[in-house]
Amino acid sequence: MQVLYEDNHIIIVSKQAGEILQGDKTGDIPLSEMVASYLKQKYSKPGNVFVGVTHRLDRPVSGVVVFAKTGKALSRLNGMLRDGKVERRYLAIVKEPPQQIEGKLIGWLIKNEKQNRSYSYDHEIPGSKRAVLRYRLVADSDNYYLLEIELETGRHHQIRCQLSKIGSPIKGDLKYGAERSNPDGSISLHAYKVAFEHPVSHKIISIKAPLPDDNLWRSFSQIVESL
Repeated sequence: MQVLYEDNHIIIVSKQAGEILQGDKTGDIPLSEMVASYLKQKYSKPGNVFVGVTHRLDRPVSGVVVFAKTGKALSRLNGMLRDGKVERRYLAIVKEPPQQIEGKLIGWLIKNEKQNRSYSYDHEIPGSKRAVLRYRLVADSDNYYLLEIELETGRHHQIRCQLSKIGSPIKGDLKYGAERSNPDGSISLHAYKVAFEHPVSHKIISIKAPLPDDNLWRSFSQIVESL
């Protein structure tokens, strides 16, 4: 576990693809428990340590995750996320580029619990949630394209679903139309930046997570550094 930032109220870490944020039926140790163990050991704390999960990141996705260390920070961060006051930028590698080099995707998403996937519709239907993101094409290689994505809403599998709908499924994402999986089970989606006003001190926090350690991501590293 790599800690990217920490103070009295929040801790920001770099999540590896394959790690889960909260406990599930697999029984694997979630990142939230790893953070709690780290804090307990670092500060020699007796009893339970408070670690609040502020947002989700799918298991096969890597990148920056913000945890709250206090109840005050958690409730304020939750409100900021709900009100769109947290900047969240992602990088996605796709095989097929979007028709437009940049754009805004607006859809209405329905989550299918049984399949654990979302479906995007062009119009509002009963039970759907409005999903908005902006994307732009920032680089390309011989076989792949790199998109930068900024979320305006945070819906279940939003980026994966909306990119798939425009014909640009994320590399490795079999669930949403990729041709083949990645060898490590990841998908090529990385939460690379988060920026917000600190919920308690009010200073501006801006944190970037290091790219996954593989040749394809490394080939885009110079472009990413300039973003």
